[in-house]
Amino acid sequence: MRKTLFLLWLLISPSLIQAQELNCRVSILSQSVQLSDKRIFTTLETAIREFMNNTKWTNDQFKRDERIECILTFNITKFNQPDEMSGSLQIQVRRTAFNTNYGSVLLNFQDDNVSFRYLEYQPIEFADNAFISGLSSLLGYYAYVILAMDYDSFALEGGTPYWQKAQQVVQNAQQDPAKGWKSNDIPPRNRFWFVENYMNPIFKPMREANYKYHRLGIDNMYNKMDIGRASILESLTKLQEVNKQRPSSYNQQLFFNAKADELINIFKQGSSQEKAQVLQILGELDPTNNSKYQKINQP
Repeated sequence: MRKTLFLLWLLISPSLIQAQELNCRVSILSQSVQLSDKRIFTTLETAIREFMNNTKWTNDQFKRDERIECILTFNITKFNQPDEMSGSLQIQVRRTAFNTNYGSVLLNFQDDNVSFRYLEYQPIEFADNAFISGLSSLLGYYAYVILAMDYDSFALEGGTPYWQKAQQVVQNAQQDPAKGWKSNDIPPRNRFWFVENYMNPIFKPMREANYKYHRLGIDNMYNKMDIGRASILESLTKLQEVNKQRPSSYNQQLFFNAKADELINIFKQGSSQEKAQVLQILGELDPTNNSKYQKINQP
């Protein structure tokens, strides 16, 4: 993996600064909550940011500029004092392309069933092997999903340990009354099925697509644009394999939520043959955005 040489570099360059894995920006929105003193939301925002960024999630060493860029935006719509909150959570994850400052979106979606308890100044505690609280399970789950998506993009099925950890969080959280953890909670748009699908052999080509799209595609765009674009096109054919068995799956929808605009920008520069081929594939896999993809043929 990309961090395997870090210890060697550390011996050569002791001035390197070590950091945790995530560079997570957190926002708490609470416009819908009628409350005279909203300090608790500021405290919660700080607590979540420190929890995500200061927890050691892997055994790997990261340099500061290797941290995974992610944004968590909570929109709290209900607050039952003293500690019950519910609303939605928007998650966006970016992966920096090799040798550039360009951030390719790995994940961009909204979890509409977020519910948890939080007492002001209460520490957020988490364990891989036990359920401690709805909030820490929610944050631990998404931390592992972020890591799994990122590691899969650097090595073929490199994120497996973190998909497994996310799946363990789901199993531990079955006792949580909050929606989203169980298979029958608004299926299939929930935390249970999102991870369950990625661990299913049927979705193995989707994980391969993640690798081909980013490591062989996006990472080559800075100096081998034709090769990079060809790899991205090949990655989409992997999604066709999944689509044949699970048409328009939730995971596939989330892929195109993250990638639609990027695909347009990439293939606008392609040959006529590439444009025709990618439009045919995108029309099959993501028909909702078919009119949007027609921009690929525009000058």
